[in-house]
Amino acid sequence: MSTLDDENRSLLIIYATETGNAQDAADYIARQCRRIAFQCRIANVDTFSLPDLLSETIVIFVVSTTGSGVEPRSMTPLWSNLLRSDLPADTFEDLYFSVFGLGDTGYEKFCWAAKKLSRRMESLGACQFHGRGEGDEQHPLGIDGALQPWTDELVKVLLEMFPLAPGVDVAPANAITPPRVLLKTTTQTSLDTLQDPLKTDLHYHKGVLKANNRITAADWYQDVRHLEFEFEDNIQYEPGDVAIIHPSASTAETNSFLLTMSWEDQADEPFEIERSMLDQSLPDHLPQVTTLRTLFMRFLDFNAVPRRSFFWYLRHFTSDELEREKLDEFLSPQGADELYEYCYRVRRTILEILSEFRHVKIPRDYIFDVFPPLRPREFSIASSVKRHPHRIHLCVAMVRYRTKLKIPRKGVCTSYLSGLRPGDVLQVGIKQGLLRLPEKIDTPVICVGPGTGIAPMRSVIEQRIDSGSRSNILYFGCRSASKDQHYASEWRTYSKNGNLQYRTAFSRDGREGEKRTYVQDLIRQDAEHIWKLVGEQNGWVLISGSSNKMPLAVKEAIAFAVETQGNYSAEAAKQYVQSMVKEGRLIEECWN
Repeated sequence: MSTLDDENRSLLIIYATETGNAQDAADYIARQCRRIAFQCRIANVDTFSLPDLLSETIVIFVVSTTGSGVEPRSMTPLWSNLLRSDLPADTFEDLYFSVFGLGDTGYEKFCWAAKKLSRRMESLGACQFHGRGEGDEQHPLGIDGALQPWTDELVKVLLEMFPLAPGVDVAPANAITPPRVLLKTTTQTSLDTLQDPLKTDLHYHKGVLKANNRITAADWYQDVRHLEFEFEDNIQYEPGDVAIIHPSASTAETNSFLLTMSWEDQADEPFEIERSMLDQSLPDHLPQVTTLRTLFMRFLDFNAVPRRSFFWYLRHFTSDELEREKLDEFLSPQGADELYEYCYRVRRTILEILSEFRHVKIPRDYIFDVFPPLRPREFSIASSVKRHPHRIHLCVAMVRYRTKLKIPRKGVCTSYLSGLRPGDVLQVGIKQGLLRLPEKIDTPVICVGPGTGIAPMRSVIEQRIDSGSRSNILYFGCRSASKDQHYASEWRTYSKNGNLQYRTAFSRDGREGEKRTYVQDLIRQDAEHIWKLVGEQNGWVLISGSSNKMPLAVKEAIAFAVETQGNYSAEAAKQYVQSMVKEGRLIEECWN
């Protein structure tokens, strides 16, 4: 292809993410493309529509995948439009594209969303100019293990397609890039008069905490909370929708971090944020004027396990030769195993690493390049708005564990939630989920929700019962009937009233040496009844919970019922379950 002039030498990078990893990868790809004079634009997929794509020339998709193989929620509207049957085969005949997928080979459908997107774009006439990349969380370097070599090849391909103008050289890969922002000192008045962007976002609503109750036994190892928020706004949501919570780091942890960085004396000085690199993303709802203390409490995450690029920046910002040598070793191909052992295997945090590399002095303008965003967390809503108007209930497990270094860890958001008291106020967003309900109330619905997967099922069951439905089954699983059987009294009441069939699996309550029982085992035991519901009465199956082996095991159990009670072959039974997925009669709302 001919050389592009500077004005037209651009490409679009669209990311679809659940946890933020795809956004980080998109930023990295943009920085590398900048080396060959490409002006990149980065966009969240939920800001892009099908007509927007038609005007693009080069698009790189960076797409994560949930454990069950489903695209991120933010991608669902665009993906649904791409699947329209009325789209002609030459829809994207003038579009060059490539895809980098993020996934985990520990799950059945590795990078499934990226694979489906590649095939669909080609079927609509787009040209895949660079082979699909697939990042694997199981790699010793995580996603970076595939992202960096894939991006190196991407740069080479783009250079072949669009050579640089004579006299223009490729920027060196190891040179420090300009910061994505400039921080400019401003007045206290500018800070005091600025509105919080989260409070002006119409997708967020002011909620007052009304309840924060532990629902697991006091002597149980896991702390699970039932939280209730009340809103003045006439909020609306459907079963399966999610609440978005923006956490704050604790004051003590933030103070400790600022002290480690020698920033405590300037922590409350206001400054204005001016973007200088438009091809790099910034945290959502970032105010234009703020302070270091606010940034590290609400927007930047010093408790995260860092990506490899973090060490690359440290290498540039240390004044100590021994530290630089160690960082060079970490970043070399030969040092990959050592970096894995030092950081990723033991889940060492940014704060812990900076406490060891004491000669690192990070320029303030680079804080958004070095530190990852403190991302909002999404929680399935555990209530029906029809039963609880102006209210949202959540069922949340507090994240606490010990690393291989025996260091206790706490989840930033769940720690924030656990510390809330009745009367506390916060902004809560509402986002459409993946679940939906059949139109007819007499259509049987089988809910499978072990652990905190019960949250959206509680919303489903409340709404179904209040609509007059009695054809509801709940398969719930936990470890102990007396310790972590969430909302047990509610399910027993519904069952007694004939509104719910309640089936339970308590995996740790059996005698020592006995085989543990899980929800999928109960479904196999109930094969005759399951077949009557899904095969003869066109019933639906809703699955919610951790996207580990459970969702696949449940689908295999349903296939077993189809095979043994519906007289299908094993392969035909498997295809029957797949047809339920395609028809929307089997829906998963699972998370990593």
